[in-house]
Amino acid sequence: MRKLHQFHGGLHLEGHKSESLTRNLRQASLPPRLYLPLRQHIGEHNKPLVDVGNRVLKGHVISASSSLIRAAVHAPTSGTVTAISDYPVAHPSGLKDTCIVIDVDGEDEAAAPVIPDLQQLEAGEIIDLICRSGVVGLGGAAFPSSPKLSRGKMQGIETLIINGVECEPYITCDDMLMRHYAAEILRGVGYLQRILNPQFTLIGIEDNKPEAIAAMTSGLAHAGLAATEIVSIPTIYPSGGEKQLIQILTGREVPHGQLAFDIGLFCQNVGTCVAITRALEQDQPLISRVVTITGDNIREPGNWEVRLGSPVRHLVELAGGYLHGDSSPLVMGGPMMGFSLSGDQVPIVKASNCIMVMREQAMTRRPGYHDECIRCGKCTEVCPAQLLPQQLYWHARAGAFERAQEFHLLDCIECGCCSAVCPSGIPLVQYYRAAKSEIRAAHKVQIKSDRARFRFEFRERRLLLKKQQDEERRRLKREALQKKKIQAGGEVPIADPVQAALERVKARKLAEQEDSQ
Repeated sequence: MRKLHQFHGGLHLEGHKSESLTRNLRQASLPPRLYLPLRQHIGEHNKPLVDVGNRVLKGHVISASSSLIRAAVHAPTSGTVTAISDYPVAHPSGLKDTCIVIDVDGEDEAAAPVIPDLQQLEAGEIIDLICRSGVVGLGGAAFPSSPKLSRGKMQGIETLIINGVECEPYITCDDMLMRHYAAEILRGVGYLQRILNPQFTLIGIEDNKPEAIAAMTSGLAHAGLAATEIVSIPTIYPSGGEKQLIQILTGREVPHGQLAFDIGLFCQNVGTCVAITRALEQDQPLISRVVTITGDNIREPGNWEVRLGSPVRHLVELAGGYLHGDSSPLVMGGPMMGFSLSGDQVPIVKASNCIMVMREQAMTRRPGYHDECIRCGKCTEVCPAQLLPQQLYWHARAGAFERAQEFHLLDCIECGCCSAVCPSGIPLVQYYRAAKSEIRAAHKVQIKSDRARFRFEFRERRLLLKKQQDEERRRLKREALQKKKIQAGGEVPIADPVQAALERVKARKLAEQEDSQ
């Protein structure tokens, strides 16, 4: 039995998971139309690679980027591109963003797969295949997997950690995934082991998921993975956070300003493992994912494997529709870290793990009126990142972002524990998110300014160098002409005509000054 450790703070929350686990995993039908945002990952926006009127097949790349941190978007099915315009997307701001709209033709025709001999591939080639498949972390952050794997391979990994914790209330998509796709998850773990060559692999699953633990244990017995262990951990929120899971399983803390692979650790979600397996074995890009739809205002809570771009309303209809009218508050994610949606026309994207359909607002705290801080210190007691939420709140509220960074604002994982226990009802996480957005925006402006200054300074140096080179060429040419004249006729070298003209002008001005006196 592996020795487990504890992290600071955390909360024991009511799970509300049984509601969506009463039915098996189901395959969602295709909606008439798909809306695919260009940006479904952390990093630069993609650019569309198709035009209105183009017919696409399932798996075709429809948008991509040349940035280092990138994840292409692929057509989830066959159909015709009917628009490339702004539509509602899954974002806390509620604003619209550019989407590629595909009218589904119902044929679900796929491009011909190209499946390489995986046994002959080097680690770098496997990473390239994962990159071309648009795979991102499916635990919620949606960070592209290929640059993370490249960095991990370069750093050297001692322990690979597979995250099957899923600690937030209501969400059960990973639980259901482990029950039904344990073999695919473990094959994905095997590919990660080939890339990273870790000494140990730990698969962490919360002890409130006995069926998932049993399925994964049975699958591991036949997977043939070396030095791999399934670890059942206590149920406490937010044990699914990367740093918290690392601390539970290894007792190690990721230092401030560093990432997990800087200390030889690498974390990956079970959903990402399935996506990697399908990308390598079936040449299937990331075009679908398992989504939980649950809450007290949905008729048939459950889990569906949904094509990306499907409107939330389509998923609601598959789940039997609303219990009490169509004006139900919708949340993408869980009640702790999720965000409210502007409506049910928002599409499912790579980061969509759960849709909560509630009769009342389910967020722990929301913007609006709140009492003043009473300095009770409860937020500090539950903070898993061991920050000082009260101080962060004061600095974020005052716009003192540099001071907030001195208190390690950017280490906040936005788990919502502080907001959940605040007796004054202060939406602390909202303040932190707003402050982070301001800091990132200022950072982008600074980078843009630095680049502009660098280009200007480079241009000035280039022009000065060119001027110096031109003057040197003219001087050498004059000297060569004078030397040639001397060799030809023995004449005394003539003076530089330009210099002579300047001397004459100078003498004339001097004479005019003397006459005026």
